[in-house]
Amino acid sequence: MRARASTRTGGRRTPQRPAPRTGVHRLYGLLAVLLLLGAGLVLPAGGARAADNGTWGVFPTPPAGAALSDRAYFFHQGEAGSTVADSVTIVNSSDRDLTFRVFATDAVNTPSGGAFALLPVEERPADLGRWIVLPAEMAQPLTVPAKGRKDVPFTVKVPADATPGDHVGGIVVLGTAVEGVRQEGGVQVGVKRSVGARLYFRVPGPLTPGLSVEDVRVNRSAPLLPWVHDARATVSYALVNRGNVVVEPTVTVSARGLFGRGVLDRPARELKVSLLPGQRVELTEDWPDAPQSDRVTVRVRAGAAAHPDLVSESEVAFLAVPWPAVGVLLVLAGAGAGLWALRRGRRARAAADRPAPAADLAGAR
Repeated sequence: MRARASTRTGGRRTPQRPAPRTGVHRLYGLLAVLLLLGAGLVLPAGGARAADNGTWGVFPTPPAGAALSDRAYFFHQGEAGSTVADSVTIVNSSDRDLTFRVFATDAVNTPSGGAFALLPVEERPADLGRWIVLPAEMAQPLTVPAKGRKDVPFTVKVPADATPGDHVGGIVVLGTAVEGVRQEGGVQVGVKRSVGARLYFRVPGPLTPGLSVEDVRVNRSAPLLPWVHDARATVSYALVNRGNVVVEPTVTVSARGLFGRGVLDRPARELKVSLLPGQRVELTEDWPDAPQSDRVTVRVRAGAAAHPDLVSESEVAFLAVPWPAVGVLLVLAGAGAGLWALRRGRRARAAADRPAPAADLAGAR
């Protein structure tokens, strides 16, 4: 297979830069964070809902006298070296007192699928999570009474050398009670639930959207009886945010056979993924009616509705051959050749053992 990739930003091709490593082996499953609705940087027109798991919830503190917040998540902007203050509210909806651990951390995209996630408590943040300062008492467990509420003030202290662009994290409220056990290899791991409120922070300065399509691959399975059953394939590819702002990608997948014949044409669609700066995600597309026999070039093209000039594409070529059927034919051909050779050998031995004709013997005298 051969693969080619190109990226265009603002109508010009830009060199590919390696994405920062984010550590793909994080324990996302142990965090189980429930997140606020609305992944974009623009506040939704409708009313916001708290991130809630049915037992407790966390959301931006409502204005004085209001029962509900008018914010879906935290969104702030501040110059390098500035400090921004806000407050997060924790609501206990249960009939018993609950104890939590409250901490701030960074946001990431899960490597497979690109879901929004917040780092677990075991992993130290390196970006926005380090800028968020909670009250000193949050170093100890926080108890919220049954049907009660706690407002926790916090500040965001932007470093003097903070880079321009979007920095994303959140405040996580982790229940201290172990609510289940699951097996991981030979070890039993206690599972705790948590709820997190997203926090988007933008540092003013040059904003550079960046998006790259990389590592396009095709995994194909051919049926034993070609053209009787469909061949299936999976198109896999990676999207990398190489800019400094959050992007919401749209993707088009197409394929051409010999002589440019179209064999796949899927229009642009939104992935419902907010790709954070520096993040890389692996995505797949099922292809249930892939070609049985052809030379195919698959192209993945990505863009973003909010950034019309942001375009990247990559392609890979492969040869579609019904290998199971070819294998069966080769086995049959080999068996036929072997049978023919066997019969020919038997005939040769039989001819050698046959006595000479009588006329030949008389002439020999």
